[in-house]
Amino acid sequence: MTFMLPNLKIYLRGFTYGGVMNNLTLYRKRLIPDECILLKDDIIVHADNDVIVTTWHSLKKRKDIGTGISLYLMNQGIKASKFYSNNGDFLYWYCDVVDYVIDKEQNSVTTIDLLADVIVYPNYFVKVMDLDELSEAHKTGLINDDQLHKALEITNILVSGDIKENFDKFQVIIDKYIQ
Repeated sequence: MTFMLPNLKIYLRGFTYGGVMNNLTLYRKRLIPDECILLKDDIIVHADNDVIVTTWHSLKKRKDIGTGISLYLMNQGIKASKFYSNNGDFLYWYCDVVDYVIDKEQNSVTTIDLLADVIVYPNYFVKVMDLDELSEAHKTGLINDDQLHKALEITNILVSGDIKENFDKFQVIIDKYIQ
């Protein structure tokens, strides 16, 4: 099954939890601040070469965010997460524009945050975040020209077209794996 977003294809294959994705370890690498965190408490619900779906609790205790579901679109440079309150109410989608580094020897995937973020609220109001950090990271050499262009292009794709339709497609993927 293929879903189309403007200039973006999402390919869904059958369940292939094996190979590099078996006993997978996930990391989140941020450039600002410079940190790499093992996501040891994330529960991998599904993993194949194209899509990873996880559930998680906030890394640090927060009043506003309790849990979430993340959709890693491995070939698209997107990590789309649904954030929920401590009461289980849906708060918003939070999309990180990312690079993925797959280490087959370590059987790990590291998500490198390219700093640009897109938040989509339940009423489909869109907020683009951290473009100032993206600019600063480019000026200081933390990211190269290709990463800057990728971040801007993916951000543009996420906020273009019919936002509701685009994010409903992300939900269809999540629903395939989470009941």
